[in-house]
Amino acid sequence: MLLPALTLPFLAPLVGRAPHDEWPQWGGPQRTGVSSETKWSSKGKAEPLWKAQLGIGYSSVAVAGKRVYTLGYDKDTESDVIYCLDANTGEELWVQGYPAKIMDLYHGGGTLTTPTVEGEFVYVSEREGKLRCLKAKNGDVVWEKEASKEFGLDIPQWGFSASPVVLGDNVILNYGKVFAFDKKKGTPVWQTKKGYGDAYSTPIDFAVGERRALAVFAGTGLVILAGGDGAELSFTPWETRYQVNAMTPVVFDKRMFISSGYDRGCALLDLSGKDPKVTWESKVMRNQMSGVVPWQGHLYGFDDKVLKCIDLEGNEKWRERGLGMGALSIADGRLIVISEEGELVIAEAASTGYKELARQKVLDGGICWTVPVLSGGLIYARNHAGELVALDHRAQ
Repeated sequence: MLLPALTLPFLAPLVGRAPHDEWPQWGGPQRTGVSSETKWSSKGKAEPLWKAQLGIGYSSVAVAGKRVYTLGYDKDTESDVIYCLDANTGEELWVQGYPAKIMDLYHGGGTLTTPTVEGEFVYVSEREGKLRCLKAKNGDVVWEKEASKEFGLDIPQWGFSASPVVLGDNVILNYGKVFAFDKKKGTPVWQTKKGYGDAYSTPIDFAVGERRALAVFAGTGLVILAGGDGAELSFTPWETRYQVNAMTPVVFDKRMFISSGYDRGCALLDLSGKDPKVTWESKVMRNQMSGVVPWQGHLYGFDDKVLKCIDLEGNEKWRERGLGMGALSIADGRLIVISEEGELVIAEAASTGYKELARQKVLDGGICWTVPVLSGGLIYARNHAGELVALDHRAQ
């Protein structure tokens, strides 16, 4: 089935509004990696406001209602643990643990996904294909699914890594096949007719005219689905070694950016016609894990182990070495970068050149591949060993 021609002059992410200082899901309020927060200081206080030990993994945080939600793997109990912490103190408000395998192929193992908070509920998907809806207030289970068993899904070699996406009355999951479940009951609403390979990327929704569509970057390529029933609108093949496509696609007007590691590279697709067309393809950006963040017509991200800014024509504007394969977000025209070895770097999000505003060592003893999150003037950063720090960057 072909992607219908667009009837409006642009495409845009289609997500609900969240309070400006909250980060309720993977990618933040608009699922783009950009915060709308402005009142924060580039230079934080010398010591963390608080620290917490979560167990191993790479899960980022969701912040809503002055609470922090995240995951970690407890090796002693051999279980994944869902944590709800006080955002200002780090105090454990509730925890829920579930038996899980570590799945440590080449990367140390542990949790991979980020919780999604919507209203009174928090949605959590784990790497074995288990999906749960919990009460955000106390962690009580509302419903749960073992999708891998119920639907006969093959677990990817590094585990299901896509985070839940709540759209309207449904929660969407990329499990190779893409599913929509009723967010209140957990009952299946629709599923795609076929699978699209290993599932490491969180989908993004966007407007196609007056309709809603989903972009899912799966192991075999980029699929565009109708938001209402999951019907395939188009498919663009895009394969890498190990079937790893992990970044969330980025929507720019009538265009969509995708990128992969393992020396595969990136491409800008034109979605204005019946079929997506590759406008250009390049190795200027090779995102193995966390992807790029858009800002003012440019893209910022890690090309393997080099931090770069590129424009939408695929031109490199600048590069900065020495940060390893880190991760970043953007707020108020500033890059919030965590280096692979645990340095927090604040720099200008400007295409004219790399300008560092602050740098501080904030984490030791574990690799840092997890996206740092700004919420309420606090920056949350974690390492694989499970140490989560809340860094005070509130404006004075």
